[in-house]
Amino acid sequence: MNRIDRVSAILIQLQSRRVVKASDIAERFGISLRTVYRDVKTLEEAGIPIIGEAGVGYSIVDGYRLPPVMFTKEEATAFLTAEKFVEKLTDASTTEHHKSAMYKIRAILKTAEKNLLEDIDSSIEVLRSRGQLKVDNKDHIQTLLNSIAQKSVLHMNYFAIHSQEHTIRDVEPIGIFYKAGYWHLIAYCQLRNAYRDFRVDRINRIECSGRAFTSKHPTLKAYIAQTAKEQELDMVIIRVDKAIYRHLEYQKYYSGFVSEKTVGGQIEMTFLTTSIEGFARWFMMFGDQAEIISPDSLKEQVGNIAAAIAQKNLQLTNSY
Repeated sequence: MNRIDRVSAILIQLQSRRVVKASDIAERFGISLRTVYRDVKTLEEAGIPIIGEAGVGYSIVDGYRLPPVMFTKEEATAFLTAEKFVEKLTDASTTEHHKSAMYKIRAILKTAEKNLLEDIDSSIEVLRSRGQLKVDNKDHIQTLLNSIAQKSVLHMNYFAIHSQEHTIRDVEPIGIFYKAGYWHLIAYCQLRNAYRDFRVDRINRIECSGRAFTSKHPTLKAYIAQTAKEQELDMVIIRVDKAIYRHLEYQKYYSGFVSEKTVGGQIEMTFLTTSIEGFARWFMMFGDQAEIISPDSLKEQVGNIAAAIAQKNLQLTNSY
């Protein structure tokens, strides 16, 4: 990415959040903090009203708006691809909201991009696996997200699989995540006085109570990390070349995938695994185009497996 495109992208990033840290910008574009400071100064010299506070980050003066954004054809097709996933992997309400947003996006596209989307629409499809024949979330996702944003207590009727009983719960929601074909809600349950993982498809009825909660809860990422620690899961961080990443898109979920981000020309992926050896054997399939960031035990395990393979092949060669 050339500097002009990067500076423009930084401006859009600054408008996307209330406060953006310099370190986040550096991480996204794979540049140094010094380069970030220089690019931000360029925006300031161009008349963009940026507020910078040491230790906090950058923000744009409230009320400033960038003129309408023009999307590239690659960005437009990415929106279309996302629409296919939303349609198959979320509930009807979320799908409807996303379609409404897509109409607005299409409205500002240039004619060439609009024609492109119409031409390739039938060439992109998302298919469910046999284990995920139907996504049944009963239109709960938007209610959950609204409650999370408003910090409002949720009142719900939940089917507990272990007891095979319907229970009434008041919960304080933390976040939702998608795993292995199902959406999950992590929330503090006032009935059990503990954090619980609720399968969204097992929620029969749900509504925002209108009662705000003031309790301090961990973030979803922090909760998942803490749960992994308690379950003696190992956190694994690897970086894979973008050329091989597409081949891991579906496999990653079977290896404890948690999150990912772009770092330079690679995708940094975080996993929580129950078996370092098992993860090592999966990693060997694409290890020539990836690197292990942590833990060292995974590096050692991969090295041991590679050495064993080399030794066995050597013995077979000598036996002929």
